[in-house]
Amino acid sequence: MSEHVNTASASLAESAAARVEPFFDPVTSTVTYVVHSGRGSACAIVDPVLDYDPKSGRTSTESAQRVIAFVRDHGLTVQWLLETHAHADHLSAAPFLKRELGGTIAIGEHIRTVQGVFGTVFNLDGALAGDGSEFDHLFTDGETFQIGPLAARAMHVPGHTPADLAYQIGDAVFVGDTMFMPDVGSARCDFPGGDAHTLYRSVRKLLDLPGETRLFMCHDYPPPSRGPSFQSTVSAQRESNIHLNERVSEDAFVQMRSARDRTLAMPNLILPSIQVNIRAGLLPEPEDNGVRYLKIPLDAL
Repeated sequence: MSEHVNTASASLAESAAARVEPFFDPVTSTVTYVVHSGRGSACAIVDPVLDYDPKSGRTSTESAQRVIAFVRDHGLTVQWLLETHAHADHLSAAPFLKRELGGTIAIGEHIRTVQGVFGTVFNLDGALAGDGSEFDHLFTDGETFQIGPLAARAMHVPGHTPADLAYQIGDAVFVGDTMFMPDVGSARCDFPGGDAHTLYRSVRKLLDLPGETRLFMCHDYPPPSRGPSFQSTVSAQRESNIHLNERVSEDAFVQMRSARDRTLAMPNLILPSIQVNIRAGLLPEPEDNGVRYLKIPLDAL
């Protein structure tokens, strides 16, 4: 690991302290975060969940309402709704939260690549611009921004998908699916455009940050010995991540990850999630009977 921290990372870590409130959804094992600097401040919401029952085709906003209650109870102003990537395991609640609370929906600029692939899979011609314009803002790698007094930076960390971002906000980094808790390891790399070599290098970029940097996971799949947990540190991951600690070589990781991915089933909600999330969480327009429909592409994935 590099012992050198670039100036941008150092200045971010020295900015106002980020306060982080997690909201864990046990149905999808997803963590939504509200990041703020104190009561009455601006905030960002990271990876919000829209509840969806695949058996009935019903959506609900119970998870999002918990976030709304926290934001209102603390007098926060939503400045950003940040997606780390186009999730395959839950639908995004970003449009609903924007209607209720305001804010700018943002993701990385490489979402265009993901839209290109899955726009074809779902035959979304006419329903998907394909240029990322469904989102309010597309971050470039290294782009800096503010959440009130909190200095923030977007970091392109592809590998799980081509478009993954991590968000560094002060001394906190929201890593998306680049890694999980140390005893869980890493995310799959077999989605279109995913690549285990690329993920390994993305993780190394994160683990070159200062050891005390707080890392917040997008998911947790805990072993039976513990309950859900989603905060770690760079030092803990360097030392103990079962797939990506500093003693694991790139070749060893790629061999392990490739073999493991061949055994994995597709996520339960991949078909509804992807076609919604590549459109910034916007649901399809109602048809002439007033009902919205999602597509099931037979034998296409």
